[in-house]
Amino acid sequence: MPEFDILCFGETMTMFVADEPGNLQHVQHFNKRIAGADSNVAIGFARLGFQVAWLSRVGDDSFGRFILDTLQREKVDCRHVAVDPQHRTGFQMKSREIDGSDPHVEYFRRGSAASYLSPADVHENLLRAKHLHATGIPPALSPTAHELSRHLLTSMRAAGHTISFDPNLRPSLWPSPERMIETINSLAVLADWVMPGLAEGRLLTGYDKPADIAAFYLDQGVKAVAIKLGPEGAYYRSAAGEGVVPGVPVSNVVDTVGAGDAFAVGLVSALLEGFELPQALARGNDFGSRAVQSIGDMEGLPYRHELIEPAQRQLA
Repeated sequence: MPEFDILCFGETMTMFVADEPGNLQHVQHFNKRIAGADSNVAIGFARLGFQVAWLSRVGDDSFGRFILDTLQREKVDCRHVAVDPQHRTGFQMKSREIDGSDPHVEYFRRGSAASYLSPADVHENLLRAKHLHATGIPPALSPTAHELSRHLLTSMRAAGHTISFDPNLRPSLWPSPERMIETINSLAVLADWVMPGLAEGRLLTGYDKPADIAAFYLDQGVKAVAIKLGPEGAYYRSAAGEGVVPGVPVSNVVDTVGAGDAFAVGLVSALLEGFELPQALARGNDFGSRAVQSIGDMEGLPYRHELIEPAQRQLA
């Protein structure tokens, strides 16, 4: 079995995107794609040439086979995806917006195959990956998926491998806001790099300013914090300093879903390649700007040959 550069894990769903704008109840035609924050990031890393292992579960159904076909075409290693004959693959429906606003998404995922993820799904080979990317979605799916998240973060941390964590809050999946905040923060502080959105950071820490949000995590052992500020760019803070990297202007926003995942791909890939934080955030902002110009959650993620480092443009 090979060793991997990056391990990602979580739930991928089949997604039906409306072909025309309007309330979903009136839409007649949809386009079938895949969706899932964690697998979006896995695809993004694979497009940049990283060897990426994907840990998940899908149902033994057409949705599950569609997901596996799509991920494998993207060169994501799916050998550690279990096909569950007893539980179905989750799916979602997403509206089409034409004014740049966030689309409406309806989820059909309760009791899905991925919610049965557990530490028993982890092959020891996966723990040899050089980097783990985690989000706050798997621990919200079920108690066993929460156990899996904690097992992976603690194991990779103990092994000295780097970890990135995106809170990716899904309040509707949690029994209470208090449980969500407590659980997410307890996992985030196991990571090296934490990347909340500004609203997420405020909810999770109780602080308003980016510097204070970052300090909350830095004081508990996180090495660097990047806070997504939307069109304004991103704020960063580490022991070496702090600052804001401006966003990339976009004239036509098509679909905002997936922008945070694209930012994570840009930021983390650059850090893994040895970039300093400001340059890494510049790549993250660039990737985020590409994502919002494409329909679908991962279609705008660039390939390695399409990279023109925003850091190079800024310093030219």
